[in-house]
Amino acid sequence: VQLQASGGGLVQAGGSLRLSCAASGNIFSINVMGWYRQAPGKQRELVATVASGGSTNYSDSVKGRFTISRGNVKNTVYLQMNSLKPEGTAVYYCNYASPGRNSYWGQGTQVTVSS
Repeated sequence: VQLQASGGGLVQAGGSLRLSCAASGNIFSINVMGWYRQAPGKQRELVATVASGGSTNYSDSVKGRFTISRGNVKNTVYLQMNSLKPEGTAVYYCNYASPGRNSYWGQGTQVTVSS
C-alpha cells in the first residue's frame, strides 16, 4: 500500500488548511484511514480516523475544529482543519490500516501555524 499526502503549509492562527491522502495498491475494503501528527520532541499522536463504514474518531484536542472525511474517489481521505492553533504545528502523517494486516504510513506533510 502506498499513501500520497498533500496539503500542508504555513497558516496564521485561526486559519484553515485541508490535507489530502490517497491510498493505492493492495487495498482491502474494510479499513481505517486517518491522520496522526508529530511535533518536534514529541511522540506521534492521533488526530482523527475514519473507517470504511464511515465511523469517525477524533482527538479531544481537535474536536469541533477538524473534520475527517472520505472522498468520492475510493481510498481518499481528507482532513479539514479550521481554527488552527500554534500548537497544531507538526508533521502530519496519513495512515492506512486493515484488520489483521500491516499498517502503512505516508511520507508526512508539514503544517506550521504562526501566532
